[in-house]
Parts: sequence; C-alpha cells; structure tokens
Amino acid sequence: MAAVVVLFATACGGDSKDTNTAASGPTASATGAGGGGASGFPVKVTDCAGAETTFTEAPKKVVTSNASSLEMLFWLGAGDRVVGTGFPPGKGTMPAQFAAQADKVRVLGDMVIPKEQLLGSGADTYIDTFADMGGMGAMGSGPSAKEFAAAGIKHIYLKSTACATKRPGPQQDLSAVEADIKELGAVTGTSARADELVAGMEQTVGTVRTALAGLPQDRRPSYFFFDFDAGTKQPIAVCGKQVANAVITQAGARNVFADCAGDFKPVAWEDVVAKNPDWIQLGVRNKGSAEANAKAFDDAERFLRTFDATKGLNAVRDGRFVRIGSESTTIAGVRNAETVRRIASTIHPDLVRPAPAAG
Repeated sequence: MAAVVVLFATACGGDSKDTNTAASGPTASATGAGGGGASGFPVKVTDCAGAETTFTEAPKKVVTSNASSLEMLFWLGAGDRVVGTGFPPGKGTMPAQFAAQADKVRVLGDMVIPKEQLLGSGADTYIDTFADMGGMGAMGSGPSAKEFAAAGIKHIYLKSTACATKRPGPQQDLSAVEADIKELGAVTGTSARADELVAGMEQTVGTVRTALAGLPQDRRPSYFFFDFDAGTKQPIAVCGKQVANAVITQAGARNVFADCAGDFKPVAWEDVVAKNPDWIQLGVRNKGSAEANAKAFDDAERFLRTFDATKGLNAVRDGRFVRIGSESTTIAGVRNAETVRRIASTIHPDLVRPAPAAG
C-alpha cells in the first residue's frame, strides 16, 4: 500500500506526429459534435475504453483528482472553477504565478478523494488523472458511473496518465500530454489558450529536437530517473508508458527502464547496477524552498555515492547527476516541455543551450 501511495503522489506530471499515439486509441483530443457553434459546444470526450461524455456548455464547478489536472486548469485560465481537489500540491510545487490561487482550493482528500466527499462536493465535472480506483483497497473505491450520473457529475480523464498502461507502446513524445491540454481547453471553453500553450511546448521541444537531429541513437546516453522520495530500499523505475519516458526521450537520452511493463515498476538495485546508466536524475519532490530543495538533492547524491550497490556506477563515479525535481518530469503538464530542454542542456551542453534567464 505504501508503494502504491508513493507512485500516486509522484504521478499526481514533443513531436505530435508520434505513430504510437495514433495507435493508442483514446488519446484523441475533444471535438465539437455536429460542427458546433461559435462557442465550440457541444464537445464530446472519451474515456480509456472509448465511452463518450458530452458537454453542452463549459463546466462551472470542477473537482480535480490531483495537482496535475489542477495545474492544467490554472494554465488554461479556468482555475476559478475548481471547487476541490485530491492529492493537493505541496508547498512550492505549483508555478509561482498559481501558488496563491492553489492555496485557496479546498482539499477534499489528502490522497484519493473519499467517494462521499466527491459525490457531495457540488461539482458538475470531475477530472481524473488515474485509471481505476477499484483496486485501491483501504484507499477506497471510486464512484460508479451510475453514482456519478446520479450526483450530476461528468467524469473525464487525463489520458496521458489514466490511459497510459493501455497504450500499445511507450510514450516517446509529448503528444498525449498536448492532447490532454487541448481536450481540457475544449471542455472548458478555453481552446484558444490551449492552442497557445501547446504551440509554446512544441516550439521548445522542437528547438531541442533540431539541435539533437544529428545525434545517432547509439550516442544518446543511458539515463535512470532515481525517485529518491519513493525510498531507497527498493527503487521505483519509470517505465516506457510513463510521461517521464517521453521527457527523457525527447531530451536525447535512453531511459534504462523503458522496456518495463506499465508506467511505474519496483525494481531491484541489482537491476540498476546491471543497466549502469550514464546519467542519473535526482528526482526529488519540491520541498518548498531553494535551500530545502538543494539539501534534498545533496541527500540523494550522497546516498548514491555511499551506497555499496551504486557508488561504482558510471554516472556516480563521473558525477553525472541531473538536479531536476520529480513533478515536472513525471506529472503530465505544460512544464514537461521546459524539462525536456533542461535535461537536454545538462546532458548535451555542446548541442542544447539552456533557456534564457527570466527577466
């Protein structure tokens, strides 16, 4: 159970021509039915199994399952419609421009929102980052489709995460994340803003892709995302179907656990040693201040340098650590694109320049 909670807390964040996305089925963005009107409604969206939900108008009261969909709504300018969330963002994890607004969002559950809380929230729409709460045991089962309908709540999903394990192949670009942003834009009546956000993401990642175009696959370094906050007894790997795999791939690296099943998987340190990665990302979660974050990164690096199983790894021996937090790497969202550039400029400094300093 503890491992499941850790994975949910971590996951709770490109080239839009990726053929894997086209094959994955329910990752298409929302479309207006019957040509739609000037407002773009009605809008139809599908779940992971292809079942349709129709919006005849934008939702007025939204509950989000975690910080991923919550942050997307802030970026879209629809954050004022949020009436509650589960897995609330920790201090410092939201972009600074949204922090004050995020602090005011009512917390309906520190983890998964209890069924009664969700159904009694007064929401008309629930945005779900997760695929199925039915197997969560003591954490509770989510409402059934009939219960959602009886409460007047439309239940929709972020497909880049909720449907990730149903994909036929790995996520190798950010097209599924971009589709989620466009879908939420269509549902909330903010499609113009969604298009603007996606265009910015594609420009950022496109710049990196162009810079790395001449770099053959065999010269792209192997890469391990080390989720330090998940615990050091047994590492948790990000697999090929997780958003982080797309971020790592677009940054010009090879995820050493890209071939494991699903999106996350507990592995053994012997497995990490066998992969002997060229680079290791110190994936710590935001602690709320630059000083606390620096200490967390130091602690993660110190562990790898002193732990018998890892101190001889190529990345550890050569000091090849990437100090970028978990949230913008594993949580689907707008910031994935900038994380691609940050990783690429760290591991390929001769080819990719870092983003210009703000201001």
